[in-house]
Amino acid sequence: MVFVSVILSAFAAVTLWWTMHAWRTPETLAATRFAPPDGEQHLTFSLLVPARHEQAVLEHTVQRLLRSTHEAFEIIIIVGHDDPATAEVADRVAATAPGRILVVTDHNLVKNKPRALNTALPYARGDVVGVFDAEDQVHPELLEHVDHAFRATGADVVQGGVQLINFHSSWYSLHNCLEYFFWFRSRLHLHAKKGFIPLGGNTVFVRTDVLRRANGWDGTCLAEDCDLGVRLSSRGSKVVVAYDSTIVTREETPHSLHGLLKQRTRWHQGFLQVLRKGEWRRLPTLRQRLLARYTLAGPFLQAFSGVVIPVGVAIALWANLPVLVALFTFLPVLPMAATLLFQVIGLRDFGKEYDLRIRWHHYARLVLGAFPYALVLATAALRAVWREYTGRRNWELTSHVGAHLNEAVPA
Repeated sequence: MVFVSVILSAFAAVTLWWTMHAWRTPETLAATRFAPPDGEQHLTFSLLVPARHEQAVLEHTVQRLLRSTHEAFEIIIIVGHDDPATAEVADRVAATAPGRILVVTDHNLVKNKPRALNTALPYARGDVVGVFDAEDQVHPELLEHVDHAFRATGADVVQGGVQLINFHSSWYSLHNCLEYFFWFRSRLHLHAKKGFIPLGGNTVFVRTDVLRRANGWDGTCLAEDCDLGVRLSSRGSKVVVAYDSTIVTREETPHSLHGLLKQRTRWHQGFLQVLRKGEWRRLPTLRQRLLARYTLAGPFLQAFSGVVIPVGVAIALWANLPVLVALFTFLPVLPMAATLLFQVIGLRDFGKEYDLRIRWHHYARLVLGAFPYALVLATAALRAVWREYTGRRNWELTSHVGAHLNEAVPA
């Protein structure tokens, strides 16, 4: 038990250190933002919007995309042949911008996001393919920043920021928002710097020729974004990550705890699929391969910790152990406490970045909900391991209600 406590503590400390990447120096933090665009527009964009049972939010997303200040872009909406409600919305909004919007029907019998994206890829005419989810609130100036980032850096891929914003919708939404804040604001920048990155699911832009050479997305993978990032990393593609709160893409947290559990199960299981595929073994350096193995095996570690930590605490409290052994069983509490302190500071920074009023009860909710939220994530990881072991790989769709659309937009 002592050995397990030491290992879990080490993993937690390493993860915390990586999460703090962007805040290590003022220069590091400044480098995570988009550079100001130069006013020139050289690239053309094909923006793919897969939409399945998204009739409640799709029109708002497309209308936001149409407000882009960049002139050279097309929008390709992908709807299933068995989803007439979403198709009706897609056709209606396409009629408002003829020549700008194309609606493509996905006839795959098995429906999921990567298959929908692959259905649309042959229709893409732009230099760059961008992916957005059907509930995204996209800033009008984003494409200008992305255009400049491609030209200024010579990137093959540009990953923009995504931020859940409705932090007060439920007890878990605050934790969910902070996860995105740390992941896109900091952790992905470290992955890009190290040359191995599991890409985010939207606001990701890939040069069309690079994407086609990679044969698009894996239609069987539950984390197609992670899989694409790993494959492109293994091929030496240059990935640039930029996070700027003024132009970040806004999204909502899952509107139910059951929805969150299913979403996290899908992501965890997708990481396990990518780990099993082994494309990461083609990364050129040992350090990159170790980073890849650690990241992709994260669901195993989270599932294991979800079982071991409560057992360890129970043993330390009620078992008749030597004092030194009992102290070692509490060792993982130290990095967990440090992580919670970092989250408290991060919540304050999150509020400042988005001009949101963070009150004392939000901090209380953060502290009191930390352990229950960790249990939810551990349960999702356990469920993902079991589903992968038993071969259940169906896509569990996350529904959206537009809870983020009423949040105040900072000036």
